Amino acid sequence: MSTSSVDRPLQPGDRAPNVVLNAISREGKIALDDFRGRSPLLIGLFRGLHCPFCRRHVAAMAQLKPALREKGVECLAVVNTPVERARLYFRYHPAPDLLAASDPERASHRAFGLREVGMDTVMAIRIHLPGELPEPMDVLAMDEFLNKKEGYEITEADQQAMASGSGQLVGQFLIDRAGIVRWNFTEVLEDGLNTFRAPNPEELMSAASQVAH
Repeated sequence: MSTSSVDRPLQPGDRAPNVVLNAISREGKIALDDFRGRSPLLIGLFRGLHCPFCRRHVAAMAQLKPALREKGVECLAVVNTPVERARLYFRYHPAPDLLAASDPERASHRAFGLREVGMDTVMAIRIHLPGELPEPMDVLAMDEFLNKKEGYEITEADQQAMASGSGQLVGQFLIDRAGIVRWNFTEVLEDGLNTFRAPNPEELMSAASQVAH
């Protein structure tokens, strides 16, 4: 696996790295080079499944997959959750046909330039989600509240992922058949919702149409 890192998120025109990860949705490995010359790829690099919004991002990717497949674009969701824990989650929360891979070491995030930030920075943020949170909360309190609300039970594997990667930023990258990034969406750390918002589906589908040609 490539474990090199870059100092900024990869931008359109950059060559995507090859990373090799443990598959969650099937046995064996998944390598980004497997898609080169075959199909464009949307890769989502998320925190562990202990993160409520990362679970939502994975679900959103699964919902968009049929429309993306019509354009010839494959999807791969990468989570920082250890593979056995992730397989257990998907057994009870299936995402049909969505390729998923485990990267607890966050090598793929580093290779795509998604940085980690200190917990002091993370804890300074207050998240305001009217209708979901009773009041603005810090990130850890929000995670605890939403996990309890959604019935997600934190395991020892989740605790290890939380301890090692709470300040990991996330992003999504659309890569063409030649392995070149053509579109990206990366997380911004700031108060409010932007820290956890997902890409605009219409913007993503427009980019997919361009890559598919």
